[in-house]
Amino acid sequence: MTQLCQLSARSELLTENTARRHCMTTRHEDGQIRVEQRGNLLLMGIDRPEKRNGFTPKMFTELAMAYTQLEKSGDIFCGLVYAEGDHFTAGLDMPKVAPLRREGKPLLPEGEVDPFNLRAPLRTKPVVIALKGICFTVAVELMLASEVAVAADNCRFSQLEVKRGIMAGCGATFRMVQRAGWGNAMKVLLTGDEFTADEARHMNFVQDVVPAGQEFDRALGIAERIAAQAPLAVQATMQNARVSLGQGWQDAYATIQSTQQFLYNTEDAKEGVQSFIEKRTAKFVGR
Repeated sequence: MTQLCQLSARSELLTENTARRHCMTTRHEDGQIRVEQRGNLLLMGIDRPEKRNGFTPKMFTELAMAYTQLEKSGDIFCGLVYAEGDHFTAGLDMPKVAPLRREGKPLLPEGEVDPFNLRAPLRTKPVVIALKGICFTVAVELMLASEVAVAADNCRFSQLEVKRGIMAGCGATFRMVQRAGWGNAMKVLLTGDEFTADEARHMNFVQDVVPAGQEFDRALGIAERIAAQAPLAVQATMQNARVSLGQGWQDAYATIQSTQQFLYNTEDAKEGVQSFIEKRTAKFVGR
C-alpha cells in the first residue's frame, strides 16, 4: 500500500512538472501582464520571470490596457501592481525596445491609460505597488508613479539609463526631485548607482519596507483598505493633492469647496453618515 502511494505521488509530481514545462514552452517569449479582479481590486502581475521580467513592447501595451481596465471599470476602486518570480524587473529588454525608440515610436498605445500617468488620459484611481529583488529603471518609474509603494528588504534599485547612453524618460527626472530633493535625485540619476530599500524609504520613494516574501501581502492589505473607502472621495483627494504639486496649494484650496459640495450630495456620502449612525461598516458604490 505504501509503495502504491509513493508511485501515485511520483506520478502526480511528474504530471505537475510536465504541465509546468508545457506552460513555459507555450507562453509567449515576450512575456505578459496577468490581470485578475479580486473584489474591488485589480491585480496586475508582471510575468516574464525567466528573463527577470525584462519589459518588452508587448508588456508595455498589456500594462497600459490593464491600467485602462482599472480606470474604466465602475466596480474597481484600486489597483495593485506586483511581479512573478524573484525580481520585479531588470528594466527594458533593450534589443526589443531600442529599435522602436530610435524611430521615435511610443511604447504605449494611443488611447490607453499611461501607467506612468504622464499623458492623457490620466489615471484617477489609486495604485499600490509591491517591489522585490532587482528593481531597475521601469520599476523605479512605476514606483514613483504609484500612490503607495511597498518594498522587500532585498530590493536593488537603480535608475541606470545613463549607463546605457540614454536618460530616464517616464517621470524619474522630476518625480525624484519632488520626493528627495535636487542633490539626492541627481546622485541617483547621474551615477546610475544602486540603492537599497532603506535608502529608497529615506528618500520618500517607498512607504513600507518589509522582509522579503511579505511585500505582496503588505501591499494587498493597503490596497484593500483603500478600496474599502468611498471611491469618489479617494479620487477627489488624489486630484486635489496633485493640483497642489503642479500648481500650488492655493489652486488646490480654491477647488475644495466645490468638490466638497459635490461629494456631500453623493450616495456614498449619505451611506457614510448612515453607517456611522447605525454603527456598521459602510458599503460604498462609487456614486
